[in-house]
Amino acid sequence: MKILPTRKPKEPDALQLAEGHPALEQAVLRSRKLLRKRAIVAGVAGAIPLPGLDWAVDAAMLARLLPKVNAEFGLTPGQIDKLDSKEKERVQKAIAMAGSVIIGRVVTRDLILRFARAVGLRLTTAQASKYVPFAGQLISGALGYAALRYLGEQHIRDCVKVVKAAPLALPAPNRRVALSYSRTQAAPAAPDSSAI
Repeated sequence: MKILPTRKPKEPDALQLAEGHPALEQAVLRSRKLLRKRAIVAGVAGAIPLPGLDWAVDAAMLARLLPKVNAEFGLTPGQIDKLDSKEKERVQKAIAMAGSVIIGRVVTRDLILRFARAVGLRLTTAQASKYVPFAGQLISGALGYAALRYLGEQHIRDCVKVVKAAPLALPAPNRRVALSYSRTQAAPAAPDSSAI
């Protein structure tokens, strides 16, 4: 009789963890939208046959992405500092339980490197595959995309765990409003003569 190894149960993704919490689900969806855009850029950079370019782009993408994801969940250092002492303590304990090195901290190059060690083998494989013409570049681009998506999804999942563990009110979604000023808009409006 042959005994098959048991598979480790798959950990739920961020959206599954947020199930039943509409505001949290929306924060996950907004974060994933940001992640998808950055991962595509990382994938394109990974396909360019310049050694080291993809690492630099991945680091830059993570440095921009991770603080924005933290902000979606109310977990930037500034947002945490505004909490009262009891809430702040609950959040710090939840961050420690999640094991995140990024949540609630200013994102630095060293933090990104510690965070990226989780997929170091994938990144090394992507570098090596660049030397195989065409197919290697495609593989490298796909690995760059997958690595950034993996790191981003891990971070989003950790944020969801922290928000649920330390019942934290999420900030209002940050809506960008495009403002365009032309001379006619910037000039003061003339008084309406019909109002007199």
